[in-house]
Amino acid sequence: MNSQDYRFSVAPMMDWTDRHCRVFHRHLTRRALLYTEMLTTGAIIHGDRERLLRFDAVEHPVALQLGGSDPRDLALAARIGEDFGYDEINLNVGCPSDRVKDGRFGACLMAEPELVASCVDAMKRAVAVPVTVKCRIGIDDQDPEVALDVLARAVVAAGADALIVHARKAWLNGLSPKENRDIPPLDYDRVYRLKRAMPDVPVIINGGILGIDEARAHLDHVDGVMLGRAAYQEPWRLLAVDPEIFGEVVPHATMQDALEAMMPYIEEQLARGARLHAITRHFVGAFHAVPGARAFRRHLAEQGVKPGAGIGVLRDAIARIGGGVPAEAAA
Repeated sequence: MNSQDYRFSVAPMMDWTDRHCRVFHRHLTRRALLYTEMLTTGAIIHGDRERLLRFDAVEHPVALQLGGSDPRDLALAARIGEDFGYDEINLNVGCPSDRVKDGRFGACLMAEPELVASCVDAMKRAVAVPVTVKCRIGIDDQDPEVALDVLARAVVAAGADALIVHARKAWLNGLSPKENRDIPPLDYDRVYRLKRAMPDVPVIINGGILGIDEARAHLDHVDGVMLGRAAYQEPWRLLAVDPEIFGEVVPHATMQDALEAMMPYIEEQLARGARLHAITRHFVGAFHAVPGARAFRRHLAEQGVKPGAGIGVLRDAIARIGGGVPAEAAA
């Protein structure tokens, strides 16, 4: 039985998010479900698994997102992910990047719902943790009323535990991956209709959601909300997730407190050879509308990239902030 709480999750962003980012986000919300960036089955099966899949225990609950189209490879990669301790395995059928299309995975698979169902079936047979699917409402000239329904019913019949739907089409012919994040119009009502048609299936909505107030409004129609760019570019918003979505106490009252709680992790990672900027690059949007926010960003940008930069650079950047970012202000 899938007991996952899907009310709020943070989307992976290829080339942006990573395990350092997830640790940071976890210090802002205990309850949000975090997702890894998409990893291909080939990378997991044949690559450096420890480097690709290692994560900090604080990240739980955390889901592994896979890219692939071979049922056997996906089953093996899912099993490997489960063995590493991931709480969910997610199949990406929504990413529109060129390398995804060339590799026959991601959004192009929306044209092959039977294959996606076979992949889900193989993954479900391989693992005990939930298996979910992230998709678009359609691609290219597909009719979203038909395409989304066909895919959703196929993967649910195969055992998918939940559907995460980016409420835009993906235009694989004619738009770049960046343009696909903004140009195709959002159609939230289409996702609402899917939920009404499949009342027993958890449906999570994604795409263009800017904050917690919008997330709460969507929860009147669907089971969960996934934030992507808003969570990454304006992480201060995540301070409101636990009190506003889950009715629980925020883990840290201010962003300064959250960053202070990150210090032991950062020191440990630096001791292992990580560069400070690899971690602090995720903090750029940490402060909003407070005195010193620009000076904080500038100091990290100028000093955090220097060879040998240490924890003192972050402490000096935080010292430039005047006043906190209370949880209630983050809503």
